[in-house]
Order: sequence, then C-alpha cells, then structure tokens
Amino acid sequence: MKQPETAYWVASMLGTKKGVSDLNITVGKALQVEIDGALSPVDVDPPVEELTPFQTEVFALNLINGNQRLLKDLVNTGSCDLSYTLEGKARFRVNVFTQKSCYSSVLRKLETKIPSIKDFGFPDCFYKMAKERNGLILFTGGTGTGKTTSLASILNEINETRSVHLVTLEDPIEYVHQHKKATFNQREQGDDFDTFASGLRAALRQAPKVILVGEIRDRETLEIALTAAETGHVVFSSLHTIDTGQTINRVIGMFEYEEQAQIRVRLADTIRWIVSQRLLPKKGGGRVAALEILHSSLRIKDLILNGEDVATDKTFYNVVEDGITLDMRTFDQHILQLFEQQLVTEDVALTYCSNKSVVKRGMDNIRAERGETTSNITGLAMEQTDEEK
Repeated sequence: MKQPETAYWVASMLGTKKGVSDLNITVGKALQVEIDGALSPVDVDPPVEELTPFQTEVFALNLINGNQRLLKDLVNTGSCDLSYTLEGKARFRVNVFTQKSCYSSVLRKLETKIPSIKDFGFPDCFYKMAKERNGLILFTGGTGTGKTTSLASILNEINETRSVHLVTLEDPIEYVHQHKKATFNQREQGDDFDTFASGLRAALRQAPKVILVGEIRDRETLEIALTAAETGHVVFSSLHTIDTGQTINRVIGMFEYEEQAQIRVRLADTIRWIVSQRLLPKKGGGRVAALEILHSSLRIKDLILNGEDVATDKTFYNVVEDGITLDMRTFDQHILQLFEQQLVTEDVALTYCSNKSVVKRGMDNIRAERGETTSNITGLAMEQTDEEK
C-alpha cells in the first residue's frame, strides 16, 4: 500500500455519509467510521472484509510518513499522536497504537471552519470568559465531548475583539487560527516543544496575555499553569473529569496532603470558570451538548478552601445548582432544558444525568405543565364503605 492508496481509503471512509467523526483501522474488522457514537463498516474497491496485520501496519506507517520522533514514541510507549491532512478535504487528529502485536489507527476528523460562540449556540457566559484578564479556565469531559471546539470558539472571540498575544500549546494543533485582531502563535508538541510543562514554562517568557494548554496531564504542568494565572495571564486548559466538582477535587488531589492547604488557597484565588461537557444522543439523530458551568463566587471559594460537607448540603453540586444568577448550572438543569425542548428522550436524560431523582422530579413537573400524565399507575380508587355500597 502506497500513500495514494492510504489517501483513497481515508477519502472513501470520509465520503460514506454525513456526520463522520472518527475513522477506525483495526485488524480483523472492515474499515469503520463512527457516526453519532456508533461504528459502521465502509465498502471500498477492492473490498476489505477484514483488515490484515500487514495492511494496518502499512496504513499506520504511511500516516507517520518517516517521522523519527513519532516512530520512537510508537516503539517506546506503544502509541503516538500526530495530525494528517487529506488535501483539499479534511484534517485529522491521529493516534497510532499497538495491540496484540498489531497496529491500529484512529483518526478524529477536525473541523476546518473556526467555530464561533454565536454560530454554535454556546451560552453567553462564553463571551465573559473571552474577556477575562487573568486566572484559570478549565474545560473538562471525556474524549470527544467537544472541549476543543468550545475552547476554539472562545479563542476566536478573543482573536476578533482583543489586540493581545496568544500562545497555544497543542497535541496536535487542531483548529488553525488566522491572525485577526490578536497575534496567534500555535505550537505543536513534538515539533515545537517536548512536554506541556516545558512549553508552558517557555510561554511565560514569550509575553503572552492568553495561554492555551491543550491538556493538564501532570502536577508540574498544573503548578506552572497556576503560576501563570497568578501573574497576570489568563490560562485555558482541559482535564478528563466528569463534572465541575470532581475537577476541583482532582486538581487538589494531584498534590501531597501537606501541600493541599496551600494549593486550596492558590486555586481559590485563580479559578475563574470550569465547564464540563457531555454529548447526548439527539432525537432524530445527531448529538447535542450538555454543559455544567461553575463560576468563581464567595461560596465556591469557601468550598475550595474548606472542602465539601454533604451533611449540611455544602457541596459543589448544590452551590452550582443555586448559582443561576452567576451563569452557573448543573448537568441536570441543562439536561432538563433539553428534555423540555424535546431534543432528548427520557431514557437519554436519565442515562446522562448526575442525579436521577432530581431529573425524574423535573421531568414530572415538565409533563404536568404540558398536561401530560406524570405516572403510569392507573385504576386507583378509594375503598368504599358498606353504606356507600
């Protein structure tokens, strides 16, 4: 298999249907694409019913294209990250990895159009995030939940409204921002810097006002990010956590017990926003994002400094739930909005929510307002006395 054949496979997989998000190359399976979270096979000519180890290895090596750093990463760590461009059609974020002594590749399709807050229907508080002058702003969630797209929309807003120097550290570069009002320097791990920690340390000497760190993966990167946020920079980054409260606890948990009191103080002073994301199956096909949003407040700072107390309902969940006037909301509140707008089904809402009892009560209230039945129990009647009979 040569480079043109690899490009043909990628083009064929990409052109199967609308909404392709990922391409999957795995031994023993046909070529597969992911659409709305589900994998389906792709037909090519000549047909490929089951990929052989040789085919997947050659495909992977064609993507790597002789890059010695990537080959070294693949041999030493079992995987490597890179970007791949199908000329004139699409860009991909790629992970090549070994499994059972064979190679597999997963290609995540990247959007070429820079997202805007308005066009993607993101909440108005994203505009406030774009205006922040210092502090730490975190986007969290699992892989493929749209964190990168959300961050890109905020960076685009900064690009259009502020004359600042903006440095990004990415693995790999996904959205390519053109210079507008801001000056963009986008750096890719491996080619432009070795680790996020070293790249972030260097960024502090590059006079930026805004820094994007693709992901906080270790304590060293977090410490430098906190320092940058404390010294007049606004730092955007991401974490793999399931909600806003867990994000705070995960950050604190990266440090030893005797260091945590100091970290709580630093975090309370620097955190500005935390946005957690989940993608839900949408009625009629497609997916819709549910967002949980935490904004710094006196109550949030108190919880960061002193910890949660479930017995007195002093939890991040309860504070975020009560913080609607400060642009805060829980996953459950947003999921109920999506249910009310008939964008998601009841089963989906209950599957992706944080607190099922809260969501069930909320759905009953919505049904009652619509005049729908809120219970499936029928045929109830008062027991009659002998006189009434």
